Amino acid sequence: MKTIQLASLLGDGIGPDIVHSTMRVLQQAGHNNGVDIEFAVLPSGLAAVETEGGTLPESTIKELPHYPGWILGPVSHHVYPQGDRRYINPSAYLRKRFELYANIRPSQAFEGVPSVRSDVDLVIVRENTEGFYADRNVLDGNGEFRPNEDTVISLRVVSRRASIRVAQQAFLLAQRRHRARKVTAVHKANVLRKGDGLFLECCRQVASEYPDITLEDYHVDAFAMYLLTKPQEFDVVVTTNMFGDILSDEAAGLVGGLGMAPGLNAGDNYAMAQATHGSAPDIEHLHVANPVSEILSGKLLLEWLSEQKSMPELREAALGVQQAVARTLAEGTQLTPDLGGKASTEDMTKSILGKL
Repeated sequence: MKTIQLASLLGDGIGPDIVHSTMRVLQQAGHNNGVDIEFAVLPSGLAAVETEGGTLPESTIKELPHYPGWILGPVSHHVYPQGDRRYINPSAYLRKRFELYANIRPSQAFEGVPSVRSDVDLVIVRENTEGFYADRNVLDGNGEFRPNEDTVISLRVVSRRASIRVAQQAFLLAQRRHRARKVTAVHKANVLRKGDGLFLECCRQVASEYPDITLEDYHVDAFAMYLLTKPQEFDVVVTTNMFGDILSDEAAGLVGGLGMAPGLNAGDNYAMAQATHGSAPDIEHLHVANPVSEILSGKLLLEWLSEQKSMPELREAALGVQQAVARTLAEGTQLTPDLGGKASTEDMTKSILGKL
């Protein structure tokens, strides 16, 4: 058996439930393909404030570089007290600190899941480290300013370096065997001429290095409409931070909601699997959270690790996870309430493990 060591941060709310499910599924999939996947659970989230002094302790930050891949559960950062240094948003901090610059968010329709569209199979690649997000676009402090009580000025950062590297990730994804070899750049360069103009320029520059892949581009407002009316025409979509955040949720809505929406934050050296939904504190203690988004995020992590570590066994493990999730959803007997069923998180997890 080969061995690979990964890290887990359980997060808040439903995070511990769905992260533990994900670890079990990935370990079983790895074992089936000759890989022993070991997890180190590191302190994070609200549970770590009392024991470690913060939501993202320094000990965790120092430990993470020892592992090439991480799983992060959803966090309740919306309730973290502003201005209190103990309450760091782990998601935003880790994306910026470790330059996890590509947020990869697939949207795929599954048999057995009520969907607006059944013909969706696309992936949105969102720039992850700058843009309009105030916690990521300046070195010190916050990228929003109040010159007076009635006015807020928000800064947006678009750099050539970040635009090129996220475009490169999109074109690399488009080269994969099962993709349609087409990239769609989404922007608003007709109005945001300098910022989105630079982003589009960088996408075209990268496209020139991939003559076998088609590049098209849309204004974001038009694309938002076409995502609803003709999603089957899109394959790999690349865009800036805020546009990608919004559009990927719209795409998730087409295929059953955020419980079906996985995500991977990928950089050159590390990647972090992270479901795109929140911590759902209203069902925190009910143990009925849908684990699919987090499990499929873990599947994306296995694919990334397979390429980084030249371990084809992990790609086979990822394929096994995908198939086991698809069979569980199609069977329809062990679905959580958000999918119209009555199963618990544990019931659904056991079903997926059984299919593996």
